[in-house]
Amino acid sequence: MTIYYTDGSASPNPGPGGFAVIRDLEPWILGSEDGETTNIRMEGKALIAALQDADEAPCVIYTDSEFWINVVTKWAPGWQQRGWTKKGGEIKNLDIVRELYELYSNSQAELRWVRGHEGDEGNELADEWANRAREGERLTK
Repeated sequence: MTIYYTDGSASPNPGPGGFAVIRDLEPWILGSEDGETTNIRMEGKALIAALQDADEAPCVIYTDSEFWINVVTKWAPGWQQRGWTKKGGEIKNLDIVRELYELYSNSQAELRWVRGHEGDEGNELADEWANRAREGERLTK
């Protein structure tokens, strides 16, 4: 089974951003967004990239973003039922929410939370490479 670690970075926040997907403890996908972005957006983009790479095959995706785990496992089902609205206002980053929820709903992925910056090798790699992606680095395959 494929194991992914994902992370996003924006510095300052908001500011230039990047994201990384680590697959089986190797840097696998790097990306960014034009213009100013946020750490939250980059975290979501990293999860999208991992799910796209998995292509519906069973996998485990580790992320230090409890927010995105809650979005796809707890909140998005209700938002979708209400026509992508929520009580109390707009859904921020709705473009990412919808894409991520659709990919996750059609996947065999298990999302697992890992505490960031606590020495987990995969999380540390994802953090390092997300920062490198924010600075413009890309992988060649």
